[in-house]
Amino acid sequence: MNPTRAALAWSLAAALCAAAVFLFPAARGEAPPITLFWLATAAVAVLAMLSVRAVAALDGSRWIGLLTAAVFGLWVLYFWQLLVTAFEVPRVLLPSPAFIYAATVDHAGTLWKDFLQTVMKAVLVGWLVGCALGFAVAVAIDRLPFLQRGLLPVASLTSAIPLVGVAPIAVMVFGFDWTSKAAVVVLMTFFPMLVSTLAGLQAAGKLERELMHSYAASYSRTLLALRLPAALPFIFGALKVNATLALIGAIVAEFFGSTTQGLGFRISTEAARMNMPLVWSAIAVAAVTGSLAYALLVQLERRAAFWHPSVREG
Repeated sequence: MNPTRAALAWSLAAALCAAAVFLFPAARGEAPPITLFWLATAAVAVLAMLSVRAVAALDGSRWIGLLTAAVFGLWVLYFWQLLVTAFEVPRVLLPSPAFIYAATVDHAGTLWKDFLQTVMKAVLVGWLVGCALGFAVAVAIDRLPFLQRGLLPVASLTSAIPLVGVAPIAVMVFGFDWTSKAAVVVLMTFFPMLVSTLAGLQAAGKLERELMHSYAASYSRTLLALRLPAALPFIFGALKVNATLALIGAIVAEFFGSTTQGLGFRISTEAARMNMPLVWSAIAVAAVTGSLAYALLVQLERRAAFWHPSVREG
C-alpha cells in the first residue's frame, strides 16, 4: 500500500476508535470502567502506535517530523484525558487536559501578563546578554591564548554555582523586578556559549587556516571569512541549549522573590492554593514557548549554515 494512504488509513481507524471509546460512561467519569472499556482502550493504543509509525515512515520534507510530533502529542493528550477521567484522579494531583484548557481560557489575560514579565523581559534580555558575553569572551580568549589560563577556569565557576543559591542573592542585589531574573539567566547562559564558541573556532580545518595565513590574512579577516562560519553549528547549538536554560532559570528565580507577575510566581502561588489547573496552564505556556523558541532557532540555523554537512543531513 502507498505510504500516504497507509498513514491516512491507520490515522482514520485510530481516530474513529478513539471517538467510540468516549461512548463508554467511564470515559466521561459517569461510571466505573468495565472490562470492555479497557479492551477498547488497548485497541486504541495499538492503533495509535501504528498511526504514529505510519506517519513517521512517510517520505517528504522536514515537516514530516513536525507532523509526527504533533500526532504523537495529540495521542498523549487523548490518553491523559481518558485515563485521568477513568481512574478519577483528583484534580489537585493531576488535572485533565480539559480542565487545563479551561483554566488557560479563563485566565488568558493573567497568563499573558505573566508571559510578558518572564519571557519578554527576563528571559529574552538575559539570554541575549549572556550569549553575547559568552561569545565575546570566547573570541577574546581565542585571540589572546594567555587569557585561557586565567579566564576559562573562572568562567567555569559560573556553571557550577547552584541556581537555588544565586537566585536569592540576585533578588537582594537587583530587587524583585525582572532584572534580578535576567541576571540569573545571564549567569546560566554565559558558560555554555563560551565553551561552544571556543570549540567552534577550533573546528576550521588546518589546511584552510594555513591557506588564509599564506594569503597574509589578518586575524579579523580569518575570523570572519573562515573560523566564524565553521563555528556556526556550535554557536547555534549553544543558542538552542541556552533558550531552554534561560526559561528554566527565570522561572525558578521567580520562586525566590518576584512581583505579582511572572510564570514562576504564578506556579508557586497557585500551587500553594491547590489551584493545579492554573499551575499546569502556566507550565504549558512555558513548555510551548520553549518549543517554539527552539524551532525558530533551528530554522535560523538552516538558513545561516545551510552549507554545513550537519545541517544538510538534518
